[in-house]
Amino acid sequence: MATKKATKKSAKKTVKKTVKKAAKKSSTKKAAKKSTAKKSTAKKSTSKYSPAAGKQVKTEMHEMKAGKLKSGRSGKKVTNPKQAIAIGLSEARKKGAKVPKKK
Repeated sequence: MATKKATKKSAKKTVKKTVKKAAKKSSTKKAAKKSTAKKSTAKKSTSKYSPAAGKQVKTEMHEMKAGKLKSGRSGKKVTNPKQAIAIGLSEARKKGAKVPKKK
């Protein structure tokens, strides 16, 4: 019986050691991920579109949903949301709002 108790205790000690090692490894990985995440968010914080451009797109989307938005020369009704966004950004550019160049 004495040997069974001794083997159980030694087994528990080895399990505890491996758990501690695994915890240390995971904590160092988390710390490394946190530092890289902070760097990437700093770059993304600058806005590419001005609030005025967002307002213009919002109004164009409302017009499209109401069925009043028409496209350029042809004057056909716009039904595609992507096209409504493009029209809104184009109008914002004409008014002088901060909008990135077309691709």
